[in-house]
Amino acid sequence: MANGEDLLWDAVDKGMAFAPRLRRTAVTAGCAGLFVLVLWAYTDAVWAAWTIAAYVLVEIAYRVWDRQRLVEVDLVVSEADGLVRLRLRRAGGRTTEHDPQHVARVLIIRDNVVDSAKLRLRLKGKAALFGRAGRLPAVTAWRKACPRAHVQDRNAWWGMPGVPD
Repeated sequence: MANGEDLLWDAVDKGMAFAPRLRRTAVTAGCAGLFVLVLWAYTDAVWAAWTIAAYVLVEIAYRVWDRQRLVEVDLVVSEADGLVRLRLRRAGGRTTEHDPQHVARVLIIRDNVVDSAKLRLRLKGKAALFGRAGRLPAVTAWRKACPRAHVQDRNAWWGMPGVPD
């Protein structure tokens, strides 16, 4: 079925880009903190402090979720037993291997504006896995690799403003 390695999904951005996100969070929290200090002198600004705390928590939650997103999906032959395996590499660096027969659903969402796509992958008995934006993959390669999976592709539900769909 597979000779060597077959790349099924390849994200455009594979890095974590930790420094720019940390800088953005620090600048936003600092500006909001300065805003709270200015307001605190004239009124009760507890709501602003809670807003800053909520923003920082949302940024942390987004980073945790983003580390779990898929950046590469390869079809590889296992060296130990010679079976074909699906290797999933996440943005955080973690790599797992799964049996292609355990893939329940593959959804590829094509972007209407730029030439890219997003991946939704569901393994049997597990939560859905999300892929970062990547190049448009071949749907037939997914169908060959995961014969029991429901493989589907569709356009995104939104379009470019001012351009009829």
